[in-house]
Amino acid sequence: QVQLVESGGGLVQAGGSLRLSCAASGRSISRYVMGWFRQAPGKEREFVSAISGSGGNTEYADSVKGRTTISRDNAKNTVYLQMNSLKPGDTAVYYCAARGGPYVTIWAHGYDSWGQGTQVTVSS
Repeated sequence: QVQLVESGGGLVQAGGSLRLSCAASGRSISRYVMGWFRQAPGKEREFVSAISGSGGNTEYADSVKGRTTISRDNAKNTVYLQMNSLKPGDTAVYYCAARGGPYVTIWAHGYDSWGQGTQVTVSS
């Protein structure tokens, strides 16, 4: 199983940017689909973005499309989430997840390994 550790969260003003990182260990993630999800207080966990093993296929939630870029560096076993033009509605705990197999999915139950999450707080 893959172990995942997120970093890069913090407090930022609306309109600002953050880059989240997800460092994997235990095995190479080059053949894993990697996803980002988030969960705000009192809400269910929701899909943010995902990327295929090669990086050639990406998916974004409509709520972040155009403001967010997912990328990966398989040599570093790390996945990134660049978030720009942040809004207070982006405030949540952000989780990294890994899925064995080639197909990108937006469904949380399709992912096998999860990190502990990193808090992102956007002030107005």
